Amino acid sequence: MVVVPILVVGGVGLFFGIGLGIASRKLTVHVDPRIDQVLGLLPGANCGACGYPGCSAFAKAVVEGQAEPSGCVPGGAKAAHDIADLLGIEAGQAEPLMAVVHCKGGNAEAKERAEYEGIADCQAAVLAGNAGKMCPDGCLGLGTCVRVCPFDALSINTNGVAVVDPEKCTGCGKCVSVCPRNLIELIPRLHKIFLACNNHDRGAKVKKYCTVGCTACTLCVKATPSGAVTMENNIPHLDYSGNETFVPAAHKCPQHCFVDLAKARPKVNIDTKCDGCGKCVEVCPVDAISGEQGQRHVVNKDKCIGCGICLDVCPVHAISLWGGLGYSPDDKTRRQRR
Repeated sequence: MVVVPILVVGGVGLFFGIGLGIASRKLTVHVDPRIDQVLGLLPGANCGACGYPGCSAFAKAVVEGQAEPSGCVPGGAKAAHDIADLLGIEAGQAEPLMAVVHCKGGNAEAKERAEYEGIADCQAAVLAGNAGKMCPDGCLGLGTCVRVCPFDALSINTNGVAVVDPEKCTGCGKCVSVCPRNLIELIPRLHKIFLACNNHDRGAKVKKYCTVGCTACTLCVKATPSGAVTMENNIPHLDYSGNETFVPAAHKCPQHCFVDLAKARPKVNIDTKCDGCGKCVEVCPVDAISGEQGQRHVVNKDKCIGCGICLDVCPVHAISLWGGLGYSPDDKTRRQRR
């Protein structure tokens, strides 16, 4: 009486045990151990700048050949090369980016139409009557972008405007998506000039509520013969894909809407190879070069803005940039300081 139930139960257990063993072999999902190894080489920010939900998903994509090792923005070149060495592939090269805020109209420059006393969140302020600023496109200064930055690269300055620390910014882009007024953009780190305005009004209307607002005067467009500055909906659009430095555009802006992050701009120097052809005189946007035809030309250092336009037109390569920050027109890399 006891043996039969034991045999039945034992047989059932043996049957299911064998079934589970077979199922475990058939249904096992193989996990490539390299995924965890790649994950260990990433900074673990889970910022999503790579285009994947998190670092684990990115590591899996890299191992499977669906993503480049250089796709991790916070990890930079070091992480890319470490991953490439691990997997035995090419690291690839991604252009470093940084975030910029298209507004500098703070408490001192921009007028208020009302006092906002709600939740300290930009999205909430926009929903609550579009906040208190008269400018419909200006920074609200409530710090939503600051709180979402995983690298402490954003802050609200004493003037009530969000600013980016280029040294800390990794270009992850998390701040871009949370700004309700679309004021934050990622630009190539190589470029140091950007437009700090996102207002789409024009003329006298802008001046009524912001002293540094763009009035759509188009002087920056005219100062950029390369066509890298165009007007879109009453606001200049800067094309960073070419070799333009945007120095003349920033210099010509009467509202001082541009921000130049370069600590110092270089000055042009003309050496003894100059044959006095005069082509540099023709292209200089600030009339800083002068000289008689056929004689070595000279540069007025007080006028020179270091745009480098004259370098490209000199047939004998007698012009160079001395000191500060310059750009190579060929490969968009920095010129060495002289």
